[in-house]
Amino acid sequence: MKMKSLVLSALVAMPLVAGAALAAEPFDPSKPAVVQHESLSYFALNEAISMADAYGALADGAHGSFGKFPAHFDAGPHTHTGAYHGVVIKGVMTNPFGNETNPPRMGPGSYWYVPAGMAHSTACVSDEPCEFYFYADSGFDFHPTK
Repeated sequence: MKMKSLVLSALVAMPLVAGAALAAEPFDPSKPAVVQHESLSYFALNEAISMADAYGALADGAHGSFGKFPAHFDAGPHTHTGAYHGVVIKGVMTNPFGNETNPPRMGPGSYWYVPAGMAHSTACVSDEPCEFYFYADSGFDFHPTK
C-alpha cells in the first residue's frame, strides 16, 4: 500500500472519526467503567487500519483506543502532535524511531511509548493481524515525514 493512499484515506476518514466521537459517552474519571470486547465499535481510520474508542474519543482529546493492523502492514514514517503509550494485544509489532534499522519485536503484552513529535513507523510484522491498545492525553493525528 502506498503511503500517499494511506494519508489520503486517513484525511477522508477523519470526519468519520469525529462522528464516532459524538456518539461516545463522555468519560467520567470519578466513576468506574467496563467496556466489553464485543461492545467495541470499530471504524475504519483508512483502508488498512481499524480503531475503536474505549474511553474518550480518538480525535477529541484524552482517549484510550483499540487498533487493528493487517499482517505485514507498515504505517510509514510519521509523527503525532501528542505523545502516546501503546500495548500489543495480538501479533508482533515494531516501532522503529528515526533511522533505527533493527527495532525490538514486540509480542503480546509489550509496551511502547512515543514522545510528541518523534518520527517513528509503527508496523505489524507478523503473519497474523496485529491488535493493540493505546492511550494519549490529546487527540490523535498523523503527520507523514516523507
